[in-house]
Amino acid sequence: MEKIRCLIIGGGPAGYTAAIYASRANLSPVLYEGIQPGGQLTMTTDIENYPGFENGIAGQSLMDAMRAQAVRLGADIRRGIATGADLSSRPFRITLDSGEEVCAEALIIATGATARYLGLESEEKFKGMGVSACATCDGFFYRNRKVAVVGGGDTACEEAAYLSNICEKVYMIVRRDVLRASIAMQNKVLSTPNIEILWNCNTQEILGDLSGVTGVRIARKDGEVFDIAIDGFFLAIGHHPNSEVFAKWVNTDANGYIITEGKTSCTNVEGVFAAGDVRDPLYRQAVTAAASGCMAALDAEKFLNLQ
Repeated sequence: MEKIRCLIIGGGPAGYTAAIYASRANLSPVLYEGIQPGGQLTMTTDIENYPGFENGIAGQSLMDAMRAQAVRLGADIRRGIATGADLSSRPFRITLDSGEEVCAEALIIATGATARYLGLESEEKFKGMGVSACATCDGFFYRNRKVAVVGGGDTACEEAAYLSNICEKVYMIVRRDVLRASIAMQNKVLSTPNIEILWNCNTQEILGDLSGVTGVRIARKDGEVFDIAIDGFFLAIGHHPNSEVFAKWVNTDANGYIITEGKTSCTNVEGVFAAGDVRDPLYRQAVTAAASGCMAALDAEKFLNLQ
């Protein structure tokens, strides 16, 4: 069985940044990229809010550059998905989708979180062409245009409120006749003039052409079906942290996000660290994921140097 000093699971901004820092610290990191090499940013077209790129950068290009930097510094980056884990003792044992097992002295979990989608064929068709799961990431591109937000919880209300400062019109598509959000957030969206809530509604189909999203077909519970013209369609129905493989060993919150100790990346298992969206239900930004990848590598370096 291969023995690895510092093993990183996950190939998004957190994982790649951890690999960069671990390489520079001579930890000989091995990184398995997981089910979606590059993470959620590979589903994004242009990124305007990552520091250092005056004119923005394509999500795939940013991830390719991070990966190449980690490789140049000595990281061993491999294709593979972690399907099992035994963190009961060191070295930790990780099972891969190939059936191979590896063991590690230190483990950084950077498996990210997956946005929940409605499961529509048209939704998949227009991902990155008007369909987004992050208003903070992509709202800028819809300045003075019309958009829709799906959801009725705090996240949906926060996204709608954010977009209302950028867009001409924000529709909220809510499947019930009430919002699940806190009273403060309800009051915020209900008092914002350019937010219109479509109650008792479900998305039937996202409409578009070669240029991207042009509208959405909505069905009310009373049977009425109607279309509205929009340029952007935002999902705000939650994220699912990809922590299941490790949840038997590391502490998670009620929603599955890995809990870390204080301001560190340390989990309850000594030698296991978490970085990126798998431990962050609040910010979920590329820059914060990269920062936590740095933290995890520094924490892992400190841990290994004390062994």
